[in-house]
Amino acid sequence: MESSGERNDNKQHSSFYVQQTPAASPSVPLWKFVTVASIAAGVQFGWALQLSLLTPYSQLLGVPHTLTAIIWLCGPMSGLIVQPIVGYYSDCSTSKFGRRSPFIVAGTILVAISVFLVGYAADLGKSLGDSLNQKTKPRAVALFVIGFWILDVANNTLQGPCRAFLADLSEGDPGKTRSANAMFAFFMAVGNVLGYAAGSNGSLYKVVPFTKTEACDDYCANLKTCFFISIILLVALVAFALVLVKEPKFEKQINEAEQKGGSARFFKEIIGALKNLKKPMWLLMLVTCLNWIAWFPFLLYNTDWMGKEVYGGAVGDELFDEGVRAGALGLMLNAIVLGVTSLAIIYLARGFKNAKMIWGIANFVLCICLAMTLWVTKAAESYRKHADHYQNPSSSVKAGALTLFAILGMPQAVTYSIPFALASIFSESSGAGQGLSLGVLNLAVVVPQMVVALVAGQIDAAFGGSNLPAFVLGAVAAGASGVCALTLLPTPASELPTSKAR
Repeated sequence: MESSGERNDNKQHSSFYVQQTPAASPSVPLWKFVTVASIAAGVQFGWALQLSLLTPYSQLLGVPHTLTAIIWLCGPMSGLIVQPIVGYYSDCSTSKFGRRSPFIVAGTILVAISVFLVGYAADLGKSLGDSLNQKTKPRAVALFVIGFWILDVANNTLQGPCRAFLADLSEGDPGKTRSANAMFAFFMAVGNVLGYAAGSNGSLYKVVPFTKTEACDDYCANLKTCFFISIILLVALVAFALVLVKEPKFEKQINEAEQKGGSARFFKEIIGALKNLKKPMWLLMLVTCLNWIAWFPFLLYNTDWMGKEVYGGAVGDELFDEGVRAGALGLMLNAIVLGVTSLAIIYLARGFKNAKMIWGIANFVLCICLAMTLWVTKAAESYRKHADHYQNPSSSVKAGALTLFAILGMPQAVTYSIPFALASIFSESSGAGQGLSLGVLNLAVVVPQMVVALVAGQIDAAFGGSNLPAFVLGAVAAGASGVCALTLLPTPASELPTSKAR
């Protein structure tokens, strides 16, 4: 057993330990937690728009379907690199404006820049020489990709410091920390619902008609308008929070060498942790990896699937746009079910065996839903084949597709909670640090996303550009993940605390 001196020495050499302690302060009132947590609604509003609208928009600009997944590589890459580095340096910040506030403001500014580049990519591309008669508009595509990647980096820059701000306000109190994270999750759900609702409305641009231009059609103008709403909401929430809620004062005890070598030390410790990882964590990473191979194709192509396979549209035509909006409506339903299920998991996953079983069952539900996309697609194709004229899918086909979106909210809630709770249990059982264990688990989330982003487009291209092959791959991975969750994951001595089943 380590002595207290040894433990302190280990902490001083870990990039996961912050050598700052909060000064004594009176209890923080609830409204301050709510105000800071509300920033999550602004961040998630933008994420929801990104997930529902940007893949179809990239194809309108002429990005080939096989390459759209490559653009999405920035999400997992920035999650792997940006969040840990920003988190470390915000911990070590000695700015007079606070530890978190400068990073939150910087992230907000980056979001504004990225939204402008994405929304005005077609207009700027035309002014720089793109022809409207070209299928691919290279200048617009370049501006879109730059803006898209900045948006991912900006969102990851925002999320970490916001969560850390809430942790600072909690003053190390476990009850306050749980409540703060619950509030953050709640406002994420609110942002998702608002973002998908905006994406499903095809008439918002009429409120600001100047968004529609010669180079920017109805769909493009609606996307612009949605992003304008997103940035206004985010700026308002950030300004409101940073003006009304002052950061706690900290007694600074920063080690200069640690501060300068923070990012390098983070990745050194990740590599070291992988070398010394216990078997339970390896098995957990295996199940998590298979789980995210299953999820990522659907997250990439859900609205594109609705526009092409379910509605039978081609990129740029009215049917495709209607399908994308219907997909955004499905994602809104998905977000509502996700929020409700997240609350239910707190009560259902009271022990490890329950959590393990819930994760296994959730993976089988995911497998069935992804496989059912084949049935919905075939039903839509059959309806179009026998219809008297080219028209929208039947009400039963629409209902089937939207039902799949809604049901997928249940396994998605499990994916966002149970694996991280299990990682905390395994780290306690093995004596490892929870921060490091969760950092290692994040590799099992982002690396599969990178792999899928690289191969999904090629697989789809081999089958004529359909989204279904990637969905079938996901169904197989989900089934394998469910089997592994139920049969391979060991049971530690301790049970899963209710507070961690989030």
